[in-house]
Order: sequence, then structure tokens, then C-alpha cells
Amino acid sequence: MTQPTPQSLNAALRGAVDLSSLAGPRPQAAGGQPAGGAAPTAGAGAGGTDGVLVHATDATFAPIVNGSTTVPAVLVLCTDQVPESVQFVQTLVDEAVRNEGRFRVISVDIAGNPGIVQALSPVLQEAFGQVSALPVVVGLLQGQPVPFFLGVQPVEQLRTLLEQFLSAAVANGVTGRVEGVDAAAATGEGAGDEEPELPPLHQQAYDAIDRGDLDAAADAYQQALTQNPKDEEARLGLGQVELLRRTAGLDLNAVREAAAADPTDIQAQLQAADLDLVGGHVEDAFLRLIDLVRKTAGDERDTVRKHLLGQFEVVGSTDPRVVKARGSLMSALF
Repeated sequence: MTQPTPQSLNAALRGAVDLSSLAGPRPQAAGGQPAGGAAPTAGAGAGGTDGVLVHATDATFAPIVNGSTTVPAVLVLCTDQVPESVQFVQTLVDEAVRNEGRFRVISVDIAGNPGIVQALSPVLQEAFGQVSALPVVVGLLQGQPVPFFLGVQPVEQLRTLLEQFLSAAVANGVTGRVEGVDAAAATGEGAGDEEPELPPLHQQAYDAIDRGDLDAAADAYQQALTQNPKDEEARLGLGQVELLRRTAGLDLNAVREAAAADPTDIQAQLQAADLDLVGGHVEDAFLRLIDLVRKTAGDERDTVRKHLLGQFEVVGSTDPRVVKARGSLMSALF
């Protein structure tokens, strides 16, 4: 983890502003530029597809968020006061190029853009409690923030998380790409040091997910686990694919109506929790099942408990939301 964040960030996180509040016009500084940050880079005004990296400001944030309805995005809160947080932006850009533009990177200087920090504060507080390290990394999918982690993380862990995030994007029909990335990758521009290729079965699963063939992806991950039962990435990948397969044929509105109509309907609640998870509403999924654990007993309670543990595995055992939910599950059980 990195050094603690500056006090200015912790102070800003005590506010709470809806993301949509940034959609309106912002005050203008002298010279006509938006106050609170530099002018956006190419493509930033509409969250377009002109570049992998966009430097967001309070003035441009709302349209950039709207862009995540077509191209997934990874947002990075950073500051020059913590140099490694700025350097990590390039790590994410390298991964976006490596993934052929399947997501965009949005960089936010927290010192000059308090509105963005305040807008994200509720979800960050719920996910992390006290924000104690930079960068703060958040996924954006269909305009919804999905907290990833605090501080610089190893590349391999980052890739596992990005794979899960992009799988969720595919499941939700968000499959747009940043234009022009193939050419950049071919020339080595922005790609950084060459990274080792994925194991063949992992690549096979990844390609299958990309084209929406979840059965083939599951088969590839299962083969990888047969060859190496300790393959953690294959295990996590298989869990993610199984989640997507469970929800592929579900009608979102019908499931939510059934779950709301009968809070004790186990199947409806499990399906609703899975849809919450696929949609990036991780805390909602966990809370739904933890409440169901409290209301059930015997075999039904065990069914719900096992389903929740499976969701923990999909998100990742070290994710702060999982750590928090495990504590809540223990309280519900005992």
C-alpha cells in the first residue's frame, strides 16, 4: 500500500454529492476555461473514443461518466503529492492498451477537483471506510461506480480484477472500445515493457468471454483447473463465468418484482443478488443475502450461506467489501 492520503482528501470525503449534480454548467475561470482544473484532453468532453487516457475535471466529469454506458472506464483519484499514485495511471493505461482499448482510463487530480471527490464519497466510504492510501481506483460501468481498491497493487492482481470487471461489462452489453488502440499497441506507443502472454487456456477463456460464449469460457477454465488445481486465476475466472451463466437468461424486472413480493422466496432472492453482483452493486448483493440468512434456518440457511460464500469468491477474498460482509455474515449466523 502507499503512504496515507493527504488530509485534504479525507476532508473532502466527508461530503456527499450525487454524481448527477455535476451535469450542470460549472463556474468559468478567467479565459473561459472551467474552474477547478485544466481543460479536458481530446475526447474527454463526451467520454468519446479518441484516447485511452482522459484527464477529467469537475466541469467534464458528468459527460465522461455517461461515456461508460458504451465503453467501460477505470477512474483513478491521484495527486502529485503522492507520486506513485500518478505513476499508477500509466500502469492502467498500459493495461488498457494490452486489452486493445476495452476500457478507458480516467485520471482525476484530487487537489483541483473537489466536486468529483465529493460525488464519489458515499460509495467510497461504504466500500473502504477511511480512505488511507492513493491512488483510489474505481470502475465505471453504465454510469455506476464500482470501487476497486486503494493504493498501488501488483499487476497480476490488477489483471484478475480487470478481467472480472470486463466480464461484467460484457454481461451488461457494454462492449465498446477506444478507437485507435490497435495501432498504438503495434508501434509500442504507451505499451510499456512487454508482458508475458496469458496461459493458452486462460486466453481461450478470455476470448470466449469477449465473444459472449460463456459455456466455452467455463470449459476452458475448468480444463485449466484440472491441469492445475491451485490455479487461483482460473478458479476466480470460473466463478465469474458461472455467475454470468446463472444470470444470462434472467429477466431483470421479473426477478426484482418476485424478490420484492416475497422476501422469503429463496430462489428469487438468490437470483436478485446475482443480478446485483453482475450489475456492480456488490454491497446490495451481499446485504440481500445476509438479511436472508437472518430470516432462514436449517437447509435453507445453508443454501443461502453457500451462495453468499460463492459470491465472495467472485469478488475476491481480499476485497474490503468482502471483508466487511464476512463479519456481517458471522453476526447473522451467530
